[in-house]
Amino acid sequence: MITVGIITVSDRASRGQYEDKSGPALRQFAEQQGWSVAGTKIVPDEEALIGDTTVELATTCALILLTGGTGIAERDVTPEAIRAVATKELPGFGEVMRAESFKRFPNAILSRSLAAVVGQSLVICLPGSPKAAVECLSYVAGAIPHAVELLHGQTGHA
Repeated sequence: MITVGIITVSDRASRGQYEDKSGPALRQFAEQQGWSVAGTKIVPDEEALIGDTTVELATTCALILLTGGTGIAERDVTPEAIRAVATKELPGFGEVMRAESFKRFPNAILSRSLAAVVGQSLVICLPGSPKAAVECLSYVAGAIPHAVELLHGQTGHA
């Protein structure tokens, strides 16, 4: 069973000015995959807080999904926050998410979605739109179980 933590990165949602729809959409997708959602958090677009919250969830979750802050606006700092706490970046995840999204939405090229390793956790940074977050996650979901196994020392070799 893959344990999942979900972090919504949004100034407005963290202040209660906007209903978080992306976090619940990702929760539903995760549960449909048979994964267990262990915790959800909403944080503002603050690099240190995003990083600290990710590190905290990495102590109990094998997979951490972040939604929001992956664009090019000034307050979009999720990739920088994750790179600051990660030991490895996994460029293939972002490449696939952008390439698949670009087929239907030319502006997807502006996305800075990525995946990385924090502790023994796989961390995936997704767009802030509920639909885009779930679609992007669906493009890479097949690789997640194997990545989690590898991060927990299960190589499949005797």
